[in-house]
Amino acid sequence: MTDRSPNAFASPEPAPVGQSDIELATKRLAAALDALEAAVDRRRESDRADDELAAQMQALGADRSRLANELDGTLVRSRALERTNREIAERLDVAIDTIRSVIESSDQP
Repeated sequence: MTDRSPNAFASPEPAPVGQSDIELATKRLAAALDALEAAVDRRRESDRADDELAAQMQALGADRSRLANELDGTLVRSRALERTNREIAERLDVAIDTIRSVIESSDQP
């Protein structure tokens, strides 16, 4: 077991032979800067992913609105077609009744 504390920066290991405190501090600083750069890169990637997700959500919202409008229009046209269909059916019934009555009256002597 070593006498190191949990924070490696608080009590560095003894310097190997030939390395000064400045060299060790420089290496630790370089390692810390590398770790910071990696963290910044991860954050940028996370922000980029968040932006892409927000753009996708906005596109889905626009699609939803467009589809809702199209559905409303389709429902209106469907109801109009149903009304027209009922009117045509009623007219056909009247025409059929008229033709039957004409045929029946011509069949009677």
